Amino acid sequence: MNEVNHSMVYEFVFLGISSSWAVQFFLLIFSFMFYVTIVLGNFFIVLTVISDRHLHSPMYFLLANLSLIDVCISSVAVPKMIYDLFHEHKAISFPGCLIQIFFIHFFGGIEMVLLISMAFDRYIAICKPLHYLTILNPRMCIYLLVASWVIALIHSLTQLAFVVNLPFCGPNEIDSFYCDLPRFIRLACADTYKLELMVTANSGFISIGTLFLLAISYIYILVTVQKHSSSGLSKALSTLSAHITVVVLFFGPCIFVYMWPFPTMPVDKFLFILDFVVTPILNPSIYTFRNKEMKVAMRRLIIQLGSTRKIFK
Repeated sequence: MNEVNHSMVYEFVFLGISSSWAVQFFLLIFSFMFYVTIVLGNFFIVLTVISDRHLHSPMYFLLANLSLIDVCISSVAVPKMIYDLFHEHKAISFPGCLIQIFFIHFFGGIEMVLLISMAFDRYIAICKPLHYLTILNPRMCIYLLVASWVIALIHSLTQLAFVVNLPFCGPNEIDSFYCDLPRFIRLACADTYKLELMVTANSGFISIGTLFLLAISYIYILVTVQKHSSSGLSKALSTLSAHITVVVLFFGPCIFVYMWPFPTMPVDKFLFILDFVVTPILNPSIYTFRNKEMKVAMRRLIIQLGSTRKIFK
């Protein structure tokens, strides 16, 4: 018993998504192209919002922060997955696994709060337009951002505190391409039933609660718009459709994994590709290319960068 009280596992081996060479090659090309697009697209959004004074508003402030967090979420797991696709032995150190778990929940928590903040922003803009700049003043925007980081930090540290001292004496194979709590806990040499319940309560119910809160806010916005103007309903639906798409794709995998923490089928691996690869690319494609003001600002920035390049030549 004394030997089991400390961890004897120094690394974890990922089994990956598939053992098929063809599937791995497809995932390599798919992941690399999407990751480059995620980084370039989201950083271009951040640069556009910072450089263009016409975009210095609460909505674009929140959008720029969401873009930055999307890059961070994707960077936690995708570069490691791409690296492992080149190697037969796919491993991560014990501390590295814990760090990955921490940042997945930290950045994921920030994104949850930012999505709620963006829903609040749309509610004020659509339902109380005359009070928009009064309510969502620069100080309030900073408060919302700080709140998202603090809440996410508390959530992530709480998760990690319960598992950091778990004993691991083998096996050390994780049937996935990243470290996360459900499969990590399952490898511990201890009774983890209470921990499973804690993970379900902490991550699963938080995801469901946040999704429910967002759904209620969107419904309230649409009902309010319909009462004032039936013609404005289609415009509100068009505005909110991008938010709803991101919310569903982001929260769907979280709810599946944490409400059914140890699935018998490895569906969660494919679902979390949505969170790490697909959802972060929606910012450049949905939030910007459907926004006239953002497209005009991007053209101005491209012209400005082109002029600067000519001067240096």
